[in-house]
Amino acid sequence: MLDIADELRRWAAEGREFAVATVVAVGGSAPRPPGAALAVDREGTVIGSVSGGCVEGAVYDLCAQALDDGQTVLESFGYSDDDAFAVGLTCGGVIDILITPVGVDAPDRPVYTAALDEAAAGRTAALVRVARGPDGLLGGVLWVRPDGTYDGGLGGDPVLDRTAAAEARALLDAGRTGTVEMSEDGAHCPGGLTLLVESSVPPPRMIVFGAVDFASALVRAGKFLGYHVTLCDARPVFATPGRFPEADEIVVDWPHRYLERTETDARTVLCVLTHDAKFDVPVLVRALRMPVAFVGAMGSRRTHEDRNARLRDAGVAESELARLHSPIGLDLGARTPEETALSIAAEIVAARRGGTGVPLRGAHTPIHHDAVAA
Repeated sequence: MLDIADELRRWAAEGREFAVATVVAVGGSAPRPPGAALAVDREGTVIGSVSGGCVEGAVYDLCAQALDDGQTVLESFGYSDDDAFAVGLTCGGVIDILITPVGVDAPDRPVYTAALDEAAAGRTAALVRVARGPDGLLGGVLWVRPDGTYDGGLGGDPVLDRTAAAEARALLDAGRTGTVEMSEDGAHCPGGLTLLVESSVPPPRMIVFGAVDFASALVRAGKFLGYHVTLCDARPVFATPGRFPEADEIVVDWPHRYLERTETDARTVLCVLTHDAKFDVPVLVRALRMPVAFVGAMGSRRTHEDRNARLRDAGVAESELARLHSPIGLDLGARTPEETALSIAAEIVAARRGGTGVPLRGAHTPIHHDAVAA
């Protein structure tokens, strides 16, 4: 639901009734991840997607039915299911989809509205719903804030609400959407309730060091991938909005000084394109000791070897040096700035998702898979 918060917030403000279909879990080669959502209003208007087109027609009908009967339902579509095959889910995956009606007078509507407002404004929020319950019982919602406080309820023991809020806060800290298994009394054990926790967090950061022509293309690629992109360079004549119009932020400072004072987290991507030892080495010494998602540096193989030697001389340990993606990018034969940016972006995605970077043709690796957390 939070996946399409901007539009749903507008619908809620206009007083529309709507039903939301949210992907709860996926298996195999399902096309969209947990949290992906599609919504239908009373007039039949549709926003969002849960399957990239495979089962949208069937999900639309389920949303229309939920608006009529007011019932929350969980449906599963898979390759071996005749109905799923008939509606087009032929990619070999399985998806579980939660259909939730949100009527004008629904008791939970204020909770949904508050969570949508937070997510649409780019603030951190989590939404918790019962995806599976005893005897098919579904319902209840919690809106959980970053500090762990919450509104709403799951319709059971207050201990369940408190435990669910704590679990949601943990997923929120990691910026993850997923499911949690627990009993009706809030104990952590399977077989009772399955809770869907949707996390909405600000976009991850990409910091590009070096106001070079390759950086301009990488800024555009980073924006395309959904990052909040900062361009940093110590030279004010090069670090200008005119040269980097797509950047969210342009900082004129020495890279290592800026990195020391700015906020980063486990999703942050750092790309060093300065190609100059006096800039590269100080910022990489700092970067390789930070708990960020990705640290990469541009340069030829000769530059790479020289830079590694300088980093070792600066006290960087081999275990820290092993985190450096250098020369940055996958081998695409790239030459232009745009091709190079594509190469770098591809490596960032592969590192994030656990991809190999090899062609899918002839490979025996999953098409959709996530990296194992370090």
